Amino acid sequence: MFAPDEKAIGAAFSQPENDGTFSGEFGTYLRGIARTRPIVMFAFAPKAAGTFLRSAAIAAINGQLRRVVHAQGGRDAQPYLPLFIAYYMGALGDQPLVTHVHMQALAANRHFVEALDLKPIVMIRSIPDMLASYWDMLDNDPEARQDGLNCSIPDFFPAMPKGDKADFLIDILGPWYAGYFATWFDYAKEDPERVLLLHYGEFRRAPALALEQALRHSGLAKPDVICRAAIDETWKERALFRFNRGEERGRAYFSWRHFDRLARLLSYYPISPDWQSELLR
Repeated sequence: MFAPDEKAIGAAFSQPENDGTFSGEFGTYLRGIARTRPIVMFAFAPKAAGTFLRSAAIAAINGQLRRVVHAQGGRDAQPYLPLFIAYYMGALGDQPLVTHVHMQALAANRHFVEALDLKPIVMIRSIPDMLASYWDMLDNDPEARQDGLNCSIPDFFPAMPKGDKADFLIDILGPWYAGYFATWFDYAKEDPERVLLLHYGEFRRAPALALEQALRHSGLAKPDVICRAAIDETWKERALFRFNRGEERGRAYFSWRHFDRLARLLSYYPISPDWQSELLR
């Protein structure tokens, strides 16, 4: 039976500094145990192929999927330390941990990532295309309407006029997506060895290569033949998940007015023109 030591118990019940920094013996302990086991962290925005890639990663490394946040329920992810400590101490079994979190690279999350030497992976995809997929999910899945991103989704969303749905997604969820990419672009620029940026177009052309890059970045490198087999296996089971069809539908769902609104949201951040173009494609 798993029996945590006193340091593990103390760390699980400790709090970081107000800004999220893990300091002193607490921080030293976390950095020490984090070296013992790898983690694959897909820090994707919703509807960016995260469910597909995490499933393929699990198939490739015989991993285990774990929710590493206290709860979702209407907010973006903030990592839950006791779960990580339990994993490092062996309480969750021997399989490598794979997680998929809709997490921004805000200061507290960066401190957490650095304390445990995590290597997040981010997918860059057109925001209008992601919001089009999100729209479909909200129309068809009542459970999805309970899990907003720092917002609440009205129960009557499916009955709203099409124009109102478009305005809601751009006005309410658009700011989250803009901030999400702004924080990750900034973090990747600051620490390019820690954050892996994948591109959706490249992923669609060569999904096994994207998986191979993600696993290598996470310290769990696998050869091309294993990654291809994992992609093929996951593709066969895609109906089991909220599978993202990967279609470019943003311009069919949103008007130029909505694209202009997203462009203005992105303009508040120091995002290069090339990045903005990719996010608005």
